Amino acid sequence: MKILIVDDEPDQRELLKGFLENQGYDVLCAADGREAISLFRKEPIQVVLLDQRMPDMNGEEVLEKIKEINPLVRAMMITAYGAVNTAVNVMKLGADDFLEKPVDLSVLLEKIQTLEQKISVEEDVNEVEDSVSLSSLPINIVAESPEMKEVLSMARRVADTPWSVLIRGETGTGKELMARLIHLLSPRSDGPFVEVNCAAIPENLFESELFGHEKGAFTGAVSRRRGKFEMAREGTLFLDEIGELPPALQPKLLRALQEKKICRVGSEKDLETDVRVIAATNRDLKKLAEKGSFREDLYYRLNVFEIDIPPLRNRKQDIPALVKFFMERYSTRPMELSPEAMDILIKYPLPGNVRELEHIVQRAVTLSRGRVIKPMDLPPEIRHYQAISTGTLNERLEAVERETILSALEKAGGVQTAAARMLGISERVLRYKMAKHGIRRIR
Repeated sequence: MKILIVDDEPDQRELLKGFLENQGYDVLCAADGREAISLFRKEPIQVVLLDQRMPDMNGEEVLEKIKEINPLVRAMMITAYGAVNTAVNVMKLGADDFLEKPVDLSVLLEKIQTLEQKISVEEDVNEVEDSVSLSSLPINIVAESPEMKEVLSMARRVADTPWSVLIRGETGTGKELMARLIHLLSPRSDGPFVEVNCAAIPENLFESELFGHEKGAFTGAVSRRRGKFEMAREGTLFLDEIGELPPALQPKLLRALQEKKICRVGSEKDLETDVRVIAATNRDLKKLAEKGSFREDLYYRLNVFEIDIPPLRNRKQDIPALVKFFMERYSTRPMELSPEAMDILIKYPLPGNVRELEHIVQRAVTLSRGRVIKPMDLPPEIRHYQAISTGTLNERLEAVERETILSALEKAGGVQTAAARMLGISERVLRYKMAKHGIRRIR
């Protein structure tokens, strides 16, 4: 990584330069702002260490100029005149951090290593996004949050290896999509991607499904049949819901992974396999192994690399981009989400994760009468969740009552007589409660 040090004090430049070069970094130095900008234009610099006070240009001015040249550059301001307003200003200009002189070299190194890690992750994410844009994946990869960027970076690094990968995550987080992404980024991308849902196949047919069978191997085996391992030759075999794999079949899968050989049901001949296995689960296989319901040796064989996909409630920065993608995908006309509706979606925990969010947006763009999706266009249970999740008991009850009245009015098309009938109250009582809750209109 190439670092530029900008400082008008020769001793400070030499101290930092010598220290960072001893740590293995490629370091350039500039004595003032003009020299720094000139070097920055010529060299592929990734991190800039800026003195805040210099004779020709101050650090903020230099930072602003280099950010105009390359907005992605990482920068830290170093000054003997630390102040809150200075720190705020440089952060607004895009600095990543702020240090005071005399610089603690161990702290500086730690911060630079953190920036280096962020740069590496960003490079991996950019490479993944470029690959996805040229592929036929059924959905975009959204990674606005640091958590999801780390996941994509990990996927990029493990894709080039031949080893097994275990993807963990709650239902709806996108485990199959991640498996397809790893396949796409791997040297096996020209080979087949074969999926097996371990929770959907009857136990008595599982061995035949995975390994195939010979004619006459069992009742109904009227011809030879290839299994998923053979179908995935020179490609990727994705074992979804691996935690549901029948115990009787676990040692046979382990043998296939260890020896790279399979045997069709009813055959005595082993067949060589050339398959990369990716497994996925929403269960804790390690705990299942400790309880004896999943083979420990199979768990470790599958878990050469583990990728944990965080639930959407833990990476809410991704929600706006996902909403935008789903609206463009399912709407037949230009539409947008109101700030109030977006606020509700971000506060809602989305237990069904990305899949649930997709269905919410799909429903909203279908049923909304206008071009702006408002809170009333969202499912009642989401609005009710926000209403009952905070406040005292009375406040929660009031909020639930208000949402119930709004829902009834919505279903009745604003006709108060019909809404009162749905609620089992008189129209007079309904009008009273509408006034009490400040409800004047539906939309």
